[in-house]
Amino acid sequence: MCNNLSKILMGSPLFDGISANELDSMIHCLQPKVCTYKKNSYITIGGEPFTGLGILLSGEATVIKENVVGNRNVMAVLKAGNIFGEMIAFSGKHNWPASVFAQTPCSVIFLPPDKITGNCANACTSHTQLIKNMLSILSEKALLLNQKVEYLTISSLRGKISTYLLEQYKLTEKKAFNLSLSRNNLADFLNVSRTALSREMGRMRDEGLIDFYRASIKIHNLETLKKIAMS
Repeated sequence: MCNNLSKILMGSPLFDGISANELDSMIHCLQPKVCTYKKNSYITIGGEPFTGLGILLSGEATVIKENVVGNRNVMAVLKAGNIFGEMIAFSGKHNWPASVFAQTPCSVIFLPPDKITGNCANACTSHTQLIKNMLSILSEKALLLNQKVEYLTISSLRGKISTYLLEQYKLTEKKAFNLSLSRNNLADFLNVSRTALSREMGRMRDEGLIDFYRASIKIHNLETLKKIAMS
């Protein structure tokens, strides 16, 4: 187990409000399993047996759903400290509902769900906080899934792009920012083709709405983007 495990986990919302000393004690109770993965490999595969609540310790990964013909839909982007598998962990189901794909070399810790919600062998005082954090995470994930559904209801590609850029603007509070998704992953997230996405973004640039270079985006006409998103 990596030496700085406690330090990394301190940055995870699952352990929010839990001190370093308490976390060291909890690690022994939770009996985690640490695994490493190469770039462009699967951390989990949808449909395979569930292996535990995952926390990304290092690297970057994406949560993806694949249909029967191989088309991918990006559900989320994971960075160090982010959690995956929380929706299935306490559902009574026994198979991963989605795949997690390593975009870079990754290390992951897996926690048995029963160790989170069950009785703590050492009577850790912070265990109640852990359960509260888990409930908060599940609530936030439900809201994110609702957001994903909202994207599916937007009929126009320009409307989807505008809505996404406005959300990034709200998050960064800046008109110039770097996208957290690659162009391919953004196309998957919006459920459109990469070619159509690039073509439409090019048109928006030509019309003076935005400018971009690789992952860097700059909004030139915020009000027009708002009108497009609302239409």
